[in-house]
Amino acid sequence: MATLSSPGIGTNGLNVKNIISELVKLERRPLATLEVQAVTTKTKISAFGQIKSLVSELSDAASKLTSVTGWNAVATTSSDSKFVSATAVGGTLATSFTVEVQSLAKAQSTASGSVSGAVGAGKLKIELGSWGATTPGATGTFVPKAGTPIEINVSASDTVSDIASKINGSNAGVTATVLTDANGQRLLLRSKETGLESGFQVTAQDIQSGSGTQADPYVYAPADADNTGLSRLSSAQIDTAATQLAANAKAKINGIVVESSTDTFANSVSGVTFKAEQVTDVGKPITITVAKDNSAIQANIEAFVKAYNGINAVLNEATKYDKGAKSAGLLQGDSTVVGLQNALRSAIREAGGSALFKHLSDIGVVQKTSTDPAATAALGGELTLDTSKLNKALNSNAEEVKKFFRGDDATGTEGMAVKLKALTTNLLSTDGFFKSKELVLEASLKRNAKDQERVNARVNEFEKRTTARYTALDRQMSTLNGLNAYISQQVTAWNKSSG
Repeated sequence: MATLSSPGIGTNGLNVKNIISELVKLERRPLATLEVQAVTTKTKISAFGQIKSLVSELSDAASKLTSVTGWNAVATTSSDSKFVSATAVGGTLATSFTVEVQSLAKAQSTASGSVSGAVGAGKLKIELGSWGATTPGATGTFVPKAGTPIEINVSASDTVSDIASKINGSNAGVTATVLTDANGQRLLLRSKETGLESGFQVTAQDIQSGSGTQADPYVYAPADADNTGLSRLSSAQIDTAATQLAANAKAKINGIVVESSTDTFANSVSGVTFKAEQVTDVGKPITITVAKDNSAIQANIEAFVKAYNGINAVLNEATKYDKGAKSAGLLQGDSTVVGLQNALRSAIREAGGSALFKHLSDIGVVQKTSTDPAATAALGGELTLDTSKLNKALNSNAEEVKKFFRGDDATGTEGMAVKLKALTTNLLSTDGFFKSKELVLEASLKRNAKDQERVNARVNEFEKRTTARYTALDRQMSTLNGLNAYISQQVTAWNKSSG
């Protein structure tokens, strides 16, 4: 019968298990080093991901300084925005004009007479168009828009509420509401859009008989023939006292009359959109002013400074060496990272495209160095902005500041931001710095994983082999101990028999 055995039983107290465990620990030492290396590599991958994101932010900031629209910002002001508000697109020439709001745009609205119960079977036809200056009704003149009218089929059992639901589901360009009073229900209609051309006309045809065509088996009475049945909902029979005509908004720009189908005038002044908020008091026009907006340009330059400082600080921290603590940053000694930092610093030291402003410092953006009395190693290369100097440059020579960053088309000179944008684009490209670094680190991580597999396999084999050897030794020692006991027993017996 097989017997169970455990190393150490026959070895006179020798702890074989502990010996094997300690030997295995020694064999595993390279694995601990590999595990630390893997964690470090993963941390580097994360760090480069952060740096890449910051370079992307810097690239975006540079783009705003190279874009024409970034330099064409304008500020639009109204002397009283409660009456007229305004905006202007970038690049609009500086200008000023007055606006008098004479009337706001209106949608057409109508109300039928009161109807109790079912209205009557037939068809309602709804057309969009203009009534001109006339009132909808029997004497009104309606000019329809081009397009097919919407027809609403009404059954004999339909109430005003049913008809309103059918109108709202028909995409007829009007909305329908039901008003209930003591005499029944009224159909309230309102055009969805404002403006003279967004009026509407409703005509009705009552069913006369059922001997029409196969497609439409009914014969209808002439449109709006009377004020009974479905005709009660037509434009010819509406309550004129409760009717509002569609109308354009009207205003005067420097005394010249202009109109708009909405309260927003988008095409009257080139580049400027103004909205009539209220009718102005007679003789009290509102002044709209458009001027170049240097604050938007300053904001873009501030964003550039912030983006550069963000990546510069991370690179400084990652590559620093603390002599006192004798500790190094994660990427300290990595020549490619130092090269990246130097490339970025060189890019912002590049001359711009302006004959007047050659360097960032000329417009108030100064770069610190680690040797500056007020700077520390962690602040080396940080940019600071003198807003007073920048404002002075923008107010006196905005075009030259623009050339510094964008370049001079006349001379073909590239601006500083253009050069920086080219650098960051190359760094972020699919075969650029970050992709290359990513591939190197991922390859290192894969090699590390394979090395860990090999070490684990070797340790497992060593543990099996060592356990087998010590188990065999344990058995041999057990046999020798048994033999020793037998011999001792025989000697004792012999001594007794001899005495």
